[in-house]
Amino acid sequence: MIDIALDMEQYDCPFIDTTADHSVAFAAVHWDFDQRARELETRMVVEAEDAGILDTGLDSLQAHENMNDCVLLRREENAAHIRTTIEETAAMQTIRDNGGYITGPFHIEAGSETWHVGFDRGRDADTTLSELDRDNEYDVVERTSTTLPQLQDLVQNAGAAMTLVDGCRDLSDTERETLETAVSEGYFESPRDATLGSLAEDFGVSKPAVSKNLRRGERKMIERVVDALDEIED
Repeated sequence: MIDIALDMEQYDCPFIDTTADHSVAFAAVHWDFDQRARELETRMVVEAEDAGILDTGLDSLQAHENMNDCVLLRREENAAHIRTTIEETAAMQTIRDNGGYITGPFHIEAGSETWHVGFDRGRDADTTLSELDRDNEYDVVERTSTTLPQLQDLVQNAGAAMTLVDGCRDLSDTERETLETAVSEGYFESPRDATLGSLAEDFGVSKPAVSKNLRRGERKMIERVVDALDEIED
């Protein structure tokens, strides 16, 4: 299996057009392609800086000429969950015509879209990229060849991966920012490039406060790592 991550700019995609004009971002949580109708149905999470921008972005999305249906399923302040149906884009058709398929979620922001697509054969991937280059702007972010044992391992341990993702979600903003800064500045290196004192200065808090945030974040993540280890299939 050839797995390719693309940073794609399509000229006929409602989501890309909307993010180019408004400060909103889309992430697909589910998709289904209707082969007969040549339509893509998705359930998307939409985020914006504030509720007003979200309203404007959703209005623009619904009015797009390639948008067949857009239904608001749920909304909480500056985020929404929507179900959409769009016409097949030219890039989608090129990928499908060459035997390609979706292998991961979409993420769309600032006029471009991250795609994860797969191919069973390398020559099909090469042909697709060549054809996409004629009418689209894209960058290949990553290209990997996955062996059968690797693919089996990925499928079997998807639950463990989600456990780690849930652990990240359990972190508060302060805990996440503290852990990220501690890692980037070398607090966990040996010898350390950062100290509790320097981290405290970065955040404008006391050393006991930054130590407390670190311990809480570490505890949450370690608990999830242990849970994930229990779920990993040998």
